[in-house]
Amino acid sequence: MSSDLLFKPVRELATLVRARQLSPVELTELYLDRLERLGPKYNAVVTITRERALSQARRAEGEIAAGRYRGALHGIPYGAKDLLATTGTPTTWGAAPYREQRFDFDATVIGKLEAAGAVLCAKLAMIELAGGMGYRQPTASFTGPCVNPWDTGAWTGGSSSGSGAAVAAGLVPFAIGSETWGSILSPAGYCGLAGLRPTYGRVSRHGAMALCWTLDKLGPLALTADDCGLVLEAIAGPDAADPTASERPYRYEVADRRGFRFGVIPDVTDGCEEAVIVNFRSSLDELRKIGTVEEVALPDLPYEQITRTILQVEAVSAFEDLIESGRIAELTAPEDRFTPYAREAILAHDYLKAVRLRGVMAREIDRVISRYDALVAPGRINEAPRLGQEFRSAIRATAKDVMGAVGNGAGLPAVCVPNGVGARGLPTSLQFMGRAWEENRVLDAARAYQSLTDWHTRHPKVD
Repeated sequence: MSSDLLFKPVRELATLVRARQLSPVELTELYLDRLERLGPKYNAVVTITRERALSQARRAEGEIAAGRYRGALHGIPYGAKDLLATTGTPTTWGAAPYREQRFDFDATVIGKLEAAGAVLCAKLAMIELAGGMGYRQPTASFTGPCVNPWDTGAWTGGSSSGSGAAVAAGLVPFAIGSETWGSILSPAGYCGLAGLRPTYGRVSRHGAMALCWTLDKLGPLALTADDCGLVLEAIAGPDAADPTASERPYRYEVADRRGFRFGVIPDVTDGCEEAVIVNFRSSLDELRKIGTVEEVALPDLPYEQITRTILQVEAVSAFEDLIESGRIAELTAPEDRFTPYAREAILAHDYLKAVRLRGVMAREIDRVISRYDALVAPGRINEAPRLGQEFRSAIRATAKDVMGAVGNGAGLPAVCVPNGVGARGLPTSLQFMGRAWEENRVLDAARAYQSLTDWHTRHPKVD
C-alpha cells in the first residue's frame, strides 16, 4: 500500500474506507507492520495487538461491504496508552511492578471505540504511573524514553509519550492519551500533533489507571484538530461504571466560523524559549485574521498551588498499597521512589483548602472565559527536551504554567496544535482553552487556525 496513506487525517482515510477504495484489513496490516518495524526505534510500543486488530479489521470490512457503515472511525486503526485495560493483554501502567498486570475487561473508552468500528493495533508506552510520582527526566518508564520522530535525540513529552511518538511517526492515525496536568498537550506540542484534553467528566475513565480522581481525563492525539473532534464524539458520554462521567450528550459539529474572540493572559510567554515567543506572536497575527485578540487579566489566585496540592495528595492515595508495600522501589526513575513519601506529609487541611479554592477558581475563571471563544497561549514553553536532560528543576518548574493549572484544576477543555518550529527544528505549539463543555468552540478555533497555516501538514521523515 502507498506510504502516502500514513499521514492522511482520519477524515480522509474514512472517506476512502467508506467508498471501499481502501481496505480496513490492508490498512491495518500496513500499520501493524510499521508498529513492529519502527515501534522499537521510538520506544513507542508496549504490546502489539495483532490478532485482535486483524479480527476487528476483518469484521469492519465485512460490515462496510454489507452496507452497515458505523461512522468515521469504522475500520480505522489506532493505539491506546497503556493505562487502559484491554481484555487478555498486559496493561502495565508504564511501571515495572505492573508489567505482568492483566484485566479481564476492556476500559469503557476501548469498548466505545470498538463499537465505533475502530481497530486497536497497539498498547502504547507511557511514563510510569502517568508521571504522578514526580519524575523529572524522560527515562521514567520501564520501556525506556520515547524517542521523538522529529529528532531521535529528543523526547516526545509525557506522560502519553508513546501516543505522541506513534502518531507522529505514522505508526497509527490516532491514539488515546490521558491528562492530569499536561500529559496530552505536552506530547502533542513536542511532536507537532493535535491533542485534545476534554472537559473533566466528558469521557468515562472506567478501566483507566487512576492517578488523581478529580483531575484525570482521557482524550485523543491525532494529526488535526478535526480528527480529535471525530474521536471525541466516539468516546464521550455517560457510563454507569463511572459516576463522574457526565450525562451531557456530545456531538461533534463542524462550523466554518469567523469572528472569534481570543483572550491572552499577560506574561503568558514568560520563561518561554525565544522561538516559542516569536511563533506565538506570529500565531496571534494569524488569529487576528479570523477574530479579535485582547489581553485578559485573571483574578489573583494561587492557581498552581491549588492544582498541584490536589494532584500530589490524590496520587499518593491512589498508590497507597504500592508505597506501603515498598514495591515503589522497583520504579525506574530515582525520584519516583522517594518523592511520594514527602507528599504523604501534606496536611489534610491544606488539601481541603485547595479543594475549596478550586471551586472559587472554577467560578472566577468561568466568569472571565465566558467572554471569549478561547484563551490562547503557547502549547509548551520550549521545543522537546533532549533525551538525557532533566526537563524541570528538582525543586520547582522553571516557568509558571498558569494555563495548565487553571485548565486542569477547573477541568476545562483545550486543544493543542503545531504553530512553527524552534531553533533546533522541532515543533512548537499553540493551545486554545475554553469553557467547560464547549469542546466544539475550541475545536472550531483550532480548525480555523489550521485552515490558515500548514504546520499540521508537515511530518518527520521516518523509516
